[in-house]
Amino acid sequence: MRLVSACGEAAPYPFPVVVEVKGVTEPAQFSKLPDALSALLASLRSLPLSIEQLDYFDELFGPGSVHRIGHRLAPYGEVRSLAFLGLTPHLVKLYPADPGAPQP
Repeated sequence: MRLVSACGEAAPYPFPVVVEVKGVTEPAQFSKLPDALSALLASLRSLPLSIEQLDYFDELFGPGSVHRIGHRLAPYGEVRSLAFLGLTPHLVKLYPADPGAPQP
């Protein structure tokens, strides 16, 4: 079943989500996808990432990405990327919050 608004576009992801940067931040749950993306971007911008990485994350998780990210969460269950702090990769994850399941 797909949620559709009156204008015919799919609604943003309607469930709480969790965001984290493994090894850098603890998982944080948000009730709205736009809030989660905004917080994730703020966390990533506070890290010593290269300009290229920051531009990439701005494009991937920026305000215009809410519908795209919501469409990826529905069939795939998560959105992942890597942030490199120096030569060390850190997994950036966004996934649905399941209140009954233990956090990964």
